[in-house]
Amino acid sequence: MTDAGTFPCFADLLEREGVLSGTSWGLFPEPERGTPSFITPDTVLEAKDSIRTGTVFGLDYPADAFDPGMSLKRSAPRHTIYSSHPAHRDDFLDGYYLQGSSQIDGLRHRRADDAGFYNGTADDRIAEGTPDLGIQGWAEHPITGRGVLVDLEGYRAEAGEPIDHAGGEPLTLGLVRAAMAAQSLRTRPGDVLMLHTGWCEWFLALSPEEKQRVRDSRKASGVAQSQEFVAWAWDSRLAVVAADNFAFECLPALPTSPYRQSAANDDGMMHQQLLAKLGLPLGELWKLGPLARHMRATGRWDAFITIKPLNITGGTGSPANATAIT
Repeated sequence: MTDAGTFPCFADLLEREGVLSGTSWGLFPEPERGTPSFITPDTVLEAKDSIRTGTVFGLDYPADAFDPGMSLKRSAPRHTIYSSHPAHRDDFLDGYYLQGSSQIDGLRHRRADDAGFYNGTADDRIAEGTPDLGIQGWAEHPITGRGVLVDLEGYRAEAGEPIDHAGGEPLTLGLVRAAMAAQSLRTRPGDVLMLHTGWCEWFLALSPEEKQRVRDSRKASGVAQSQEFVAWAWDSRLAVVAADNFAFECLPALPTSPYRQSAANDDGMMHQQLLAKLGLPLGELWKLGPLARHMRATGRWDAFITIKPLNITGGTGSPANATAIT
């Protein structure tokens, strides 16, 4: 089952019976790993060919970068350094929300309203101290392979139509494909897809008052909710999808979202379909601007990438600790 060609297409997933409809439950050899299973030893070895200049990029913003941020609950952590004697220093964090800055969503981050947690994991197993679907699985066996960057910001800027971040513009699959065509970029099974929208740099450049107004508006640009995007991500055998914006998806979800009924608790967001049903990790708030500018200058849009979350048993998400080497 580690051969990408042996998996059913998304249309066939929809034909599975009952709660299995539209899910990848039971299809992977490591049941709780999800779509990172598309990365095989061969794809990791092939990914080394994406290293051409030896330039390294950290893709994480500081833990306290988004203060205030878009989240209504996640505040910045408080860092304390203490000393037990003159030669000693130690430190700790208070109020550290693991998804408060550059992050990767784990598979227990979302429950599908109509089906449950990924792989049918019982609700009572999603608790502190239980390992089921925990982020530690990707920490102990990191996600490593080829990353590809789609420069949506650059594509729209060249067209003279900058992305409307203040208005929370929905970014369609058609836009993603058009930008990929302009970059002559094709994905491969097991790729980590990174969408550069420019949202993080735009938001971080705002004044505190402007950030608060954006937060209050509950609008953020991101991928438009559609079954076409979900099908494309699965049929492309993507291991991870990530972006430099708040929720990967646009906020609020489109009135036309096909998930308005099945994901009522998420107001029609795709998170439930991607995480709880397909097992597809989401990266959010990634620091992609410097990498995008380097790639634009070199004309190469792929890199060797590693993602190693914190090893926290049962974590629902974590700082991505993502690194790209070009």
